[in-house]
Order: sequence, then structure tokens, then C-alpha cells
Amino acid sequence: MTDIRITLSDKAIAQLTAPEDGWYLARDTELKGFFVIGKRKRTFTVQGDLRQRGKRASSVRVSIGDTRELTTRAARAIAKEYLAHISKGQHPKARQDSRAEQAETHRNVVVAVPTLRQAWQRYLEAHLIRKGRSEKTINGYRDHVERLFSEWLDTPLLDLANDPSRVAKKHDELTKENGPYMANGSMRTLRAIYNHARKTNRSLPRDNPADAVDWNQEERRNTGMGTGDLKGWFIELADLDNAIRREFHLFTLLCRSRPTALQQARSEHIDFRRRALHIPKPKGGSKRAFDIPLSREMILSLIRVLRFGRQMHPSQAQEWLFPAESTSGHLAETKEDRDILSKWGNDLRQTFRTIATSAGVSEFDAKLLMNHSIPGVNAGYVTRHKLVEDHLRSQQQAISTAVFSALGKLRTDQGALIDWLGHRASRRAVSQFRSKPTTPGEKQERIRQAA
Repeated sequence: MTDIRITLSDKAIAQLTAPEDGWYLARDTELKGFFVIGKRKRTFTVQGDLRQRGKRASSVRVSIGDTRELTTRAARAIAKEYLAHISKGQHPKARQDSRAEQAETHRNVVVAVPTLRQAWQRYLEAHLIRKGRSEKTINGYRDHVERLFSEWLDTPLLDLANDPSRVAKKHDELTKENGPYMANGSMRTLRAIYNHARKTNRSLPRDNPADAVDWNQEERRNTGMGTGDLKGWFIELADLDNAIRREFHLFTLLCRSRPTALQQARSEHIDFRRRALHIPKPKGGSKRAFDIPLSREMILSLIRVLRFGRQMHPSQAQEWLFPAESTSGHLAETKEDRDILSKWGNDLRQTFRTIATSAGVSEFDAKLLMNHSIPGVNAGYVTRHKLVEDHLRSQQQAISTAVFSALGKLRTDQGALIDWLGHRASRRAVSQFRSKPTTPGEKQERIRQAA
């Protein structure tokens, strides 16, 4: 028998030549007791001494597997386990037989896997609510699960995992019926719920059923305005009947906040001394709370909305910055007819970013103003709130100045803009509001129209 010593690897084993006579034994130089034995057929093997009471009782040789079926790395891992049992006086095959019996018993036991409904409920409570996700975010997930996947609520996740074509087919159906973005979003929700469920249920396969989906292509919507588009938009905005909604859209443009965060802003969150508006619970929860530095134009907008709020909705204005006759007491729906106001919501957020660039604001500062995460290790050393008092406010002012400079002489030539943004315009508007008929019916109708 040819006995050689080499560092066993897949490549080294493949290069072994069969001896002319007898067998060969190739011992591993890294792991004592691990070797390959054979002639044409090669077998991973371990050998060691069984000891009892510290004395050698017998020597055992145990085969691991054919070199054509196992990689050297996998065989070496098994070899280490076998040698560890041998060193303890245990025969590896006896332990393996015991494990086989346990595995057979385990296969005969029905493992309780969660249904989609159960997995969603745990994801809702343990992940979304516990991490302080906003109500809007939670409602989005709930819509996906309870509406789009309603027929799967009582289906075990294991059934979906074992039949990924079923998930792919559902994605195709949702794409046709609800659009590509909704289809992709719902599948991202399913993927997140499955991954979360698998943390506590290892019987679920590693492969996520949502991985079978052919994702729809998504493109970023480019609906923002440049400085040349602002004149037409301001004229549209000035013609809005509701003064509070008018200021809401203007403030959204000037600060680039998400509409939901502004809708829930309270009067107490304004600090005119520091010239900042605190947003306690933006997207991402309270841990992402931040202050919006206020430019001069933003302060004037807030003053106008406070005056109109106290006059139009005195009760709600005690609490909310943008009050309304709604169940919540604040603006709940800020969408407008596109024929009346062509840009609102996310359009204004994109406009802010576009104008920030033209105003010379760096990408880093723009991200800080928008409360976006900053990539890179060094970003973690930037203390944002220390920049609000001076640097970020000057950058905010540069953006507001660029917005209003784009109007040119329109502010002094256009009647609706003069009535809205002219000197003491808000005081005159409030006086006119007070001088209108105040019979109960007329007052209620006026408030209804304003809301």
C-alpha cells in the first residue's frame, strides 16, 4: 500500500494517480486521523483510538463518503465531528444511527407552521408596532395582506414556500389588476413577513417564495418643477379658496417635508425663537425626530396659517398647526384636482431637491435638510441638530430665496398674489372673513367651504 502525506483538497485528490499495485492511502497533513483511501474509487475516512478509563481499548476506522459525492471541506467537517466522538470513547456510527432514529421520529411529528394570518399578526406586533412605524406605513402593510392576499390568510406559509409558482402567478395577476408598483410592493411585504416568521420557525425553507417573482421594472417619478415652472404654479396656488390648504402646499414646497408629517404638526411644535419646527414622529418613527430650520418666507407662511386657523377653526387650531373640520381635527386629505393645482405632495418634494441644486446647496446639506440618511462612515460623526441653528438655516434660506426670486415682478403685478403675499395681506383677509355675515347657517356654510 502506498502511504503518502498531503494537504487534502479537491484539486489535490483529483490529481492523485492510481498506484500500479495495491491501494494508496493519502493522509491529511492538517487533521490527524483524516485521510483518503482507495484505488479507483476513493473514500474519505477517519481513524482513531477508542479509550476507556484512559487506556486504549481499540482502534476504529470509519468511512465518511465517496470523494465524488462530498467536497473535501464538507468531509473534513464531518471528520472533526467523528474524531471528537472517538476521543470521548464513542463510536461515531452508533451516534449516527441514534440520530437517524430521532430524525425518523421527527418526520412522523406534524410540525405546526404559522399561517399567513398568524405570521402577519406577529410581524405587526413584534416588528412594526414595537419599532414605532407610522400608522400610514402599518396601513400600507395591512392593505397588502388583508386585501390583496385575503384568500391566503389561512394558508400555511409552508404551502406557499413549497409552491413558489403560486406566488409568481399571484404577482402576475396583481400586476394586471393593480399595477406594477402595487404588485411589487405587496410581494415585498410577503417577503418581509416570511423572513420574520422563519426566525422563530426553522421548519420553513430558507428559500423565500417571493424570490420566484419576476419583478416589475420601477422608475422614479420625475414630476418636480424647475424655477421656470414656479410662476404658473404660484398663480394656481393663489386661486385656491382654502387659505389653510394654500399655506400647506407652500410650506411643503419650502421645507420638503412629507405631507403626513406636516398634517400632524402641532402649534406647540413651532419655536419662533430658534426659528425651527419640530417634527417628533416622521417616517421611521420617533428615533428619526428632527427640527426643520425656518427661512423668513417659511415663518411668514406659519404666521399666516396660525391667523387663518384661529379664525376658521378656533377649536382645532388650539392643537393643530393645519386645522380642519375633520375627525382628527387637522388636514386629513391634501390631494387637489390636477386641473386646479397641477403639483402637490411628492411633486413638491422633488421640486425642493431640484431647486436646492440650482441654489447651490450641496447634496450633503440637502440630505440633512430632508432628514435623509447619510451614507458612509464619516456621516455618523455629523451632529445634525448642531447645524440647524446656523448652517442649515442659511441653506434653507437660500432655497426659499431661489423659489421667490423665480416669481420676479409677479408678486407685485398679479392681483391674487398681492392679496395673498402682499404687505399685511393676511390681516386684511382675516378682517374680510370676520366682516362676512355671521348667521349660524351662513357661518357654517363658510366654514364648510373653507375646509
